[in-house]
Amino acid sequence: MPIKLLIVDDDRNFIETLEDGLRLKQVDAEIKVAKSAREGLDALAGTKPSLIILDVQLPDMHGIEFMKIIKDSDRLKDVPVIFISAKYTEPADRAEAVLGGAASFFSKPIDIDELWKEIKYLLDRSGGGKP
Repeated sequence: MPIKLLIVDDDRNFIETLEDGLRLKQVDAEIKVAKSAREGLDALAGTKPSLIILDVQLPDMHGIEFMKIIKDSDRLKDVPVIFISAKYTEPADRAEAVLGGAASFFSKPIDIDELWKEIKYLLDRSGGGKP
């Protein structure tokens, strides 16, 4: 059974790199992509992903606000969120993300091996899927 990943990021190159990296690792994943907060919320209306990879800086909403919506939802609050950012990389940014409910935080560019290890760890911990 594939894991269900939702990637919310407006950086097309990052999304393609991440999808290619997961394919190379032969990850059995159903990947949905949203390029804005609105698209992400629309995607979440129809499904519950195993894990969300969320950019901090979206074109229509700050990632912290998006995560608050997720964490305030009884249906989605237990879905692990991995924050990613190219701009917000200071310790205070990481702390804000973790205090807001993020399971972890990665700075771009991302090492796909490290990200995959974190995804597996979070899915094992949450029971959200067996990669």
